[in-house]
Amino acid sequence: QVHLVESGGGLVQAGGSLRLSCASSGRTFSCYAMGWFRQAPGTEREFVATISYIGGRMYYADSVKDRFTISRDNAKNTVYLQMNSLKPEDKAVYYCAAAGGVYQTGSTKGNEYAYWGQGTQVTVSS
Repeated sequence: QVHLVESGGGLVQAGGSLRLSCASSGRTFSCYAMGWFRQAPGTEREFVATISYIGGRMYYADSVKDRFTISRDNAKNTVYLQMNSLKPEDKAVYYCAAAGGVYQTGSTKGNEYAYWGQGTQVTVSS
């Protein structure tokens, strides 16, 4: 069974930074693409960033490009989301997700991920 546990959320002022972490267990982490999604109250879940299984390919939503950075440490079975220049509209619950199939390059579509964490709240004050 795959388990994903996010951490690092919290309250930050606009313009500040946070780093989210997602620790994975239950299978060979380095074989699977990972993604970050977020959901604000009253809205649908939206794609934030994805990284390929080996970490060489990353893709971002336009709304976070040049502010957020996704990375992974396969030795630590962990994927990260560095969030800089945070805006009030970045407030949401952030979820990490793991692909179901091996050796993928990552996806923007939530239904292509088989496993999800419980989420971590990010709040940005203006």
